[in-house]
Amino acid sequence: MTWPASAHVPRLLEGDVHVWLADLNDRVEHFGKLASILSQDERERAARFYFERDAIRWMVSRVVLRSILGNYLGVEASDVRFQIGARGKPELSAPLGPRLQFNASHSDRLGLYVMARSGRVGVDIERVRPLPDLEAIAGRTFSPQERQALGAVSSAKRCAAFFNCWTRKEAYIKALGDGLTYPLERFTVSLIPGAPPKLEDVQDDPAEARRWSLTALAPAAGYAAALATEGRPARLRCAQWQGRER
Repeated sequence: MTWPASAHVPRLLEGDVHVWLADLNDRVEHFGKLASILSQDERERAARFYFERDAIRWMVSRVVLRSILGNYLGVEASDVRFQIGARGKPELSAPLGPRLQFNASHSDRLGLYVMARSGRVGVDIERVRPLPDLEAIAGRTFSPQERQALGAVSSAKRCAAFFNCWTRKEAYIKALGDGLTYPLERFTVSLIPGAPPKLEDVQDDPAEARRWSLTALAPAAGYAAALATEGRPARLRCAQWQGRER
């Protein structure tokens, strides 16, 4: 998967899904200036982070999201307004919404952002790293089928399989808008490295799995990422965001 650099957003047509990748570290040195783009609520939320580094990266990621949305909407990044939807998912508030469906995720130095005209979308990115409690986390959050599949993977590929599963599950529940209130063990995704990504089963709702598409993304070495879309995108475009935050 290639991520060509771009400083401009292309036209977003019905059925299009655009995914943007941003290196947050490139913008941290300009953080003081960028912080003025954020709302008071966003700055207060950032102040609740325990570590300053995490707070700054969250704010930089939020600024990038505002900048990308502003470019699609034709407004300044500081003029983008958000509200929380009925199911807890951030969305654009009037008069900007519901012109765009969007979602964002960041991990360590990378941020990932998805835009669509219609249909729910969700995205998740995670830095792949050894987890001493990997089996315990899977035991609490994976479905029985996922735990069985994970156990069958060789130890050399188990970490990759775990993050395949985790990012796909996160992308799906973020698209739904339910966050972590949605029981993660209630649905099953594919996780075998190299196998096609798929929402395989949703408990008590056989038709639900057919309504969604999962796409594995490869944003950078050492990272796993996934995209969930309601229906199959007519056109999927991935690019690195090089635009200026203003």
